[in-house]
Amino acid sequence: MKFAVIVFPGSNCDVDMYHAIKDELGEEVEYVWHDETDLSGFDGILLPGGFSYGDYLRTGAIAGFSNVMKEVVKAAEAGKPVLGVCNGFQILLEVGLLPGAMKRNENLKFMCRPVQLKVANNETAFTSEYEQNEIISVPIAHGEGNYYCDEQTLQTLKENKQIAFTYESNPNGSLVDIAGITNERGNVLGMMPHPERAVDELLGSADGLKLFKSIVKNWRESHVTTA
Repeated sequence: MKFAVIVFPGSNCDVDMYHAIKDELGEEVEYVWHDETDLSGFDGILLPGGFSYGDYLRTGAIAGFSNVMKEVVKAAEAGKPVLGVCNGFQILLEVGLLPGAMKRNENLKFMCRPVQLKVANNETAFTSEYEQNEIISVPIAHGEGNYYCDEQTLQTLKENKQIAFTYESNPNGSLVDIAGITNERGNVLGMMPHPERAVDELLGSADGLKLFKSIVKNWRESHVTTA
């Protein structure tokens, strides 16, 4: 499986994402600059965290207009797995691949520390290697991770089981403890915590590695050919 790590001016977690895929997962991966106009050669798309375009206007707002995002949308519509982490999640919200919006953390402070997450749905392409309701340790690093949506959208998220991860102890005020959501089709995931920073016990946790293994497992199962 071949992954693209999308790099915007201001991305700062692209190297972490690349390391997780190449060195820990053992799959192919390439950096892709934000002005690229063709992602057809990749099987999975990864939007890393950071401060794309300095977070001017709104987090992820300017990145949403990058040439590459048109291709990311095409990839998502084609059913390819698309993962947005932290700023990547914010960008997915900006382009409408996921519903809702981000607000400043409830305490109005930037937070960077490990948190406990619950796997709220282990039947997605990103969570199948986890147990349902499994508690995992993954770090956060954000100032605007307070997820919000209206009541109708929240009801839809619940009914379609689109809430993939929730916080055990909500650090930022996110609605109903939401830490990560998928689209209705289930091939796009946005999450604020950083699984790419939890892929080796030397980093304090390897719990994030199962997320990437889930992506590869799902992709391989859907691309198996039999004689």
